[in-house]
Amino acid sequence: MASVTDLVFGDIAGELDNTRRLLETVTDEHFDWTPHEKSWHLGGLAKHISDIPLWCQTILATDELDLAALPPQPDPPTSIGSVLENFDSTRAALETAIADATPDTLVETWTLRRGDHEITSGPKAVIFRQLGVSHLAHHRGQLTVYLRLLDIAVPQTYGPTADDQGGFG
Repeated sequence: MASVTDLVFGDIAGELDNTRRLLETVTDEHFDWTPHEKSWHLGGLAKHISDIPLWCQTILATDELDLAALPPQPDPPTSIGSVLENFDSTRAALETAIADATPDTLVETWTLRRGDHEITSGPKAVIFRQLGVSHLAHHRGQLTVYLRLLDIAVPQTYGPTADDQGGFG
């Protein structure tokens, strides 16, 4: 029988592998490209994706995050190399937090706020899935659209893409 931690974290390694494989397709050449004036630049989206494992680690290691108390954001990255280094670093921090997590940790309440305004609150396991894994999948989906619009081959995540030869056969 699977443990609670296995149920919460069982797919994380694969999700992180999929994420790194997708980030590796981004090129410096397109870092400033955006599909629409309201959209992030490709480099900013890639950087945000590389930060999500840190959000996951924060959920597991703290009781709350106050967005109003965050320090100013550093200058945006200028290369995919720096994004990949960031991703590898945040992934390592997350893997340590997962190794330290217990079933008791997963039922503790975690809160996301901006000053006095509570954005969301709930058991760490639920918030981890929502603000971590689902959030990661959402932004990876955005990135695949960016890549497609730039005519860059989209790598497999959950199965073959239109760029793969042979499909499931």
